Amino acid sequence: MGALMNPEHSWPVPPPEGGWTADDLDTLPNLPPHTELIDGSLVFVRPQTLFHTRAVDFFTSGLRSLVPDGLEVLREFTIDIDRRNRPEPDVVVFREDVLTDMAQTRFAAEAVLLAIEVVSPESVDRDRETKPLKYARAGIPHYWRVENKDGRAVVYVFEREPAGGGYVATGIFHDRLKASVPFPIDLDLTAVTAKRARPE
Repeated sequence: MGALMNPEHSWPVPPPEGGWTADDLDTLPNLPPHTELIDGSLVFVRPQTLFHTRAVDFFTSGLRSLVPDGLEVLREFTIDIDRRNRPEPDVVVFREDVLTDMAQTRFAAEAVLLAIEVVSPESVDRDRETKPLKYARAGIPHYWRVENKDGRAVVYVFEREPAGGGYVATGIFHDRLKASVPFPIDLDLTAVTAKRARPE
């Protein structure tokens, strides 16, 4: 690790050349939960909104019920893109064979089939611009961006175009998300923000 904690402060001071690396994310002390590495810089997230929490829960459980054999779904798990980038998608669908150890904290982006980001007010630019660019360059074939529009979930679906290597939009879904790739999917998006029924 190129630098230690600043003794005068409680936050880590980056190395003078190149910033932090993906390996540093596992060894730096006292990092807040869900810290990401973007372009060698540590990114800290704000407390999650109710919409964000419900959306992450919804897509994690919904996709787990739909994925075919050989695939797995995890929430908030970091992936290695390169030495200076280790983002944490809100939900990720990936090849289950890369899970080798219950103590592991990441796996390579090459194993990822679908990355999902639920947009928060402070993550708009990262989720709309920075992360999709990096996910596409890493070869992740599918990217979904979930946004809160007037209290309802809207999903923007993108697929990587192999010739140019970037994402192209393939749909905007409001009440229902039905797609044939990366595997057959049919999700009721109104359930993301629906009030839960309480037992009598």
